[in-house]
Amino acid sequence: MNPGFAPIHLTSFLVLHSELTLMERSSNQTLLVTEFIFLGFSGVHKGQVFFFLLFLTIYLITLVGNSMIFTLIQLDSRLHSPMYFFLSHLSCLDVCYSSVTVPKILVNFLRQRHTISYNQCMAQMFFLMTFAGSECALLAVMAYDRYAAICQPLRYAHLMSRRVCVPLATATWIWGLLDSAIHTVLSTNLAFCGANQIHHIFCDVPPLLQIACSDTYVNKMALHIANVFMGMAPFLLVVISYIFILSAILRIRSNTGRHKAFSTCAAHIVVVIIYFGMADVNYNRPSAGYSLEVDTLISTLYCIIIPMLNPVIYSLRNKEVKEALRKVLGGLKKGFGFPH
Repeated sequence: MNPGFAPIHLTSFLVLHSELTLMERSSNQTLLVTEFIFLGFSGVHKGQVFFFLLFLTIYLITLVGNSMIFTLIQLDSRLHSPMYFFLSHLSCLDVCYSSVTVPKILVNFLRQRHTISYNQCMAQMFFLMTFAGSECALLAVMAYDRYAAICQPLRYAHLMSRRVCVPLATATWIWGLLDSAIHTVLSTNLAFCGANQIHHIFCDVPPLLQIACSDTYVNKMALHIANVFMGMAPFLLVVISYIFILSAILRIRSNTGRHKAFSTCAAHIVVVIIYFGMADVNYNRPSAGYSLEVDTLISTLYCIIIPMLNPVIYSLRNKEVKEALRKVLGGLKKGFGFPH
């Protein structure tokens, strides 16, 4: 061997060895990300007990309120109509939706360590997006139901028969499931290279994309496409339905009939505006993202507060639901022998 070439061969070997070591280290760092740290409540130190009790109260109200609505609709034959059929699905979705995030937050407050394992994070994201996507589609279906009832009253029984309602409700769940499956599969292919601090309070696609070190172009394109089909399309269907509904209501001559139609639809409009508004802010965030405080507030409103408010806004103001509740409570009093 020519000794003059020895340093060149040695230098090449060292460069190659260092590159292989760096690749191995990067690979090992990706494998070492077995858990993520939520930074949403990182500034909360002395108020852990207060926030635990606050979120526990919200969660219990959500469970009791939505479970009560679902049970009343099943028990009272007067509520066996398409509107209440879809409302029972909304209550079920809200219970599932809230249960994906809040119990883990409560556990983390007790542990005073806001972490989640990689597998739990992927599972949480999958179920969260399933229920979120299903609720978007369900709100659109409910808007169409109100359109059929108010604008096509003579054809309503045919347009919203049981043979139509059951497939529509099933389709909303499948709609969310397919969307979630796509995002979850794409997210499992992301590499994090040791970065495991999520600027959020639960696992979701946008905050995970912010800390990924691999190419996220496909994930971002899938998210933009989903925003169109899962967010904009249902919202536009709701808007179009209510344009026709409001036009029909304004033509009602009876003040009583007009007031009843307005009160029924106003609750749905409030739910839609709050839900789609928070969803748009959550998923169509600027490239730089929000501040940690704003992100935490949006996340709390979107996934924790709204499921609690839905029974109050949508059902407990409804005269038929109140009568069904009085009937059930009256039956319980008789069953336990309580005096009237």
